[in-house]
Amino acid sequence: MDNGDLSIVTGALSYSGKHIARKLLAMGQRVKTITGHPNRPNPFGDKVQVAPFSFDDPRGLTEALRGASTLYNTYWIRFPMKGMTYERAAENSKTLIRCAEEAGIRRIVHISIVRPSHESPYPYYRGKAVVEDALRASSLSYAILRPTVLFGGEDILLNNIAWSLRRFPVFPIAGKGDYRIRPINVDDLAQLAVDHGQKTDNVILDAVGPETYTFRELARTIARIIGAGTLFVPVPKAFMLLGARMIGLLVRDVLLTRDEIGGLMDGLMCSDEPATGTTKISEWLQQNWDLVGTVYASELKRR
Repeated sequence: MDNGDLSIVTGALSYSGKHIARKLLAMGQRVKTITGHPNRPNPFGDKVQVAPFSFDDPRGLTEALRGASTLYNTYWIRFPMKGMTYERAAENSKTLIRCAEEAGIRRIVHISIVRPSHESPYPYYRGKAVVEDALRASSLSYAILRPTVLFGGEDILLNNIAWSLRRFPVFPIAGKGDYRIRPINVDDLAQLAVDHGQKTDNVILDAVGPETYTFRELARTIARIIGAGTLFVPVPKAFMLLGARMIGLLVRDVLLTRDEIGGLMDGLMCSDEPATGTTKISEWLQQNWDLVGTVYASELKRR
């Protein structure tokens, strides 16, 4: 790819997309974003052109994509809201893929999830499998990256675990807490995406960090590093979800979803594949202990 080529990043005003856009700009790339929040403050100023998603106007979406060679796709929803479901998000994603073909996009780097499956009991994972199928069936060159849990920057899940540990004397852990989790740093994911944007071969790759913890070990590690003297209490899965909902009401947000808790307990947030990220969460926590979890990260405020 020549340095003058245009790359499009969906959601560059949000979380992982922002890190991808930053990497591309540092390489001298021209960057455009397509976003569901075009009025959100643009941290890149005039360096990144902003266009709105228009899934109900495929012709307009195609024109918004035209002229770019590579599409970095981070579009998805964390949970259903205001009529938006996982099924509808999957249909929107298929529309995006078709429009990318018509616009002359050559390659898509798609951010998926570890262990997507049509047989999954969780609609989040089923929807991700539908989108991957559509991408593989397209005429486009693709790289499908499957991250587990992201940390760093403005992450939600691990930041809010630390936030809870800082504020509550008791932290519930669903079941024995022996289910594994293998987080990847968001900057590592962004670098992986940009690296594969320069290639042409079709690839499906788990995006995982170098360290694996049980959830109980990770929660205790966070507590130790931030200096929280929290009591960890095993609870049934239903109680964990109820507690998450109660805290969600307190902060006017969705702290954890049923799919996230279920996926975590079923071992879906881990992979046995070789590490594709280099940042150790233990070292990152040591470097950022005074910042992580000091402010609650709201999903709803990002929407």
